[in-house]
Amino acid sequence: MDHRSGQKRAVEYLYPPVEPFDQRMIDMGDGHRVYMEQCGNPAGVPVLVLHGGPGGGCSPAMRRYFDPAIYRVVLFDQRGCGRSRPTASVLANTTWHLVADIEAIRAALGIERFILFGGSWGATLALIYAISHPEAVRHLVLRGVFLGQKAELDWFYGGGAGAFFPELWARFVEPIPEAERGDLVAAYHRRLFSGNMVEEMRYARLWAQWENALAAIAADGGHYESPSEYARAFSRLENHYFQNAVFLEADGWILRERHRIEHLTATIVQGRYDMICPPLSAWKLAKGWRGCDLRMVTMAGHALSEPGISAELVHVMDGLRPLMKDD
Repeated sequence: MDHRSGQKRAVEYLYPPVEPFDQRMIDMGDGHRVYMEQCGNPAGVPVLVLHGGPGGGCSPAMRRYFDPAIYRVVLFDQRGCGRSRPTASVLANTTWHLVADIEAIRAALGIERFILFGGSWGATLALIYAISHPEAVRHLVLRGVFLGQKAELDWFYGGGAGAFFPELWARFVEPIPEAERGDLVAAYHRRLFSGNMVEEMRYARLWAQWENALAAIAADGGHYESPSEYARAFSRLENHYFQNAVFLEADGWILRERHRIEHLTATIVQGRYDMICPPLSAWKLAKGWRGCDLRMVTMAGHALSEPGISAELVHVMDGLRPLMKDD
């Protein structure tokens, strides 16, 4: 979070804390049980919140971007993370399983169409779901766009971001033998799935530290230590998805298939200095899409908790209230 003097904290832009009116585990029938909750107005405009990672899980703060009198907010922890079980499992855990889970949640709640609200990997999943089920989507609100492309992974795990944070990059790379550094995703994959819990936890913390340290514009090189169980689930799932090119059939698949959703409207909130998901992807996604509004936040990085990002997302959702209430 940006701690500059005079800067409001992100939480000051959010609605007050709200408790769910519905919490449940949904058995997906293949060994996974997915945690889902609803808050806000049970008769309101449905919004589905898609968290980042993969493997990040939802937090109570994610409920607070929406006017609780207007929106029916649905959050769920994707397979293998958060309160979903089994934790850190990559069996039957692909992008297409998550798309099917969203459909199962939509059916279970009797929702015809909803707004998709997702950031980072959540934006990726929102786009893939919308391309697959455009009839179920009213609007997309995307933050920190990641298109699942090789160039984006090369930027973050191949030294691009490391050129701006050389000391943090050295900390991420140093534990990997020099002969394996040509493919750090694969090198970490071998260690995150070694079967040795001590080794898995060590490399999970290193993987999570690299990303967490660069999330905010005020990154100071701190370790940003995550709880052990969270770090293991986050790192294994994210690495699993990236090792498998997020399970898309071709590099650039989202941009190739964008024509399927160009009749929909979308709003993109993008940090100008996002080091994890640079603005180029958001710009490419929005270019030529008449219904897409790209909003660059000048002094912001990647994190949802950046004050400028939080303020703009709340502003976007408030602005949608009159447009969606009678849609």
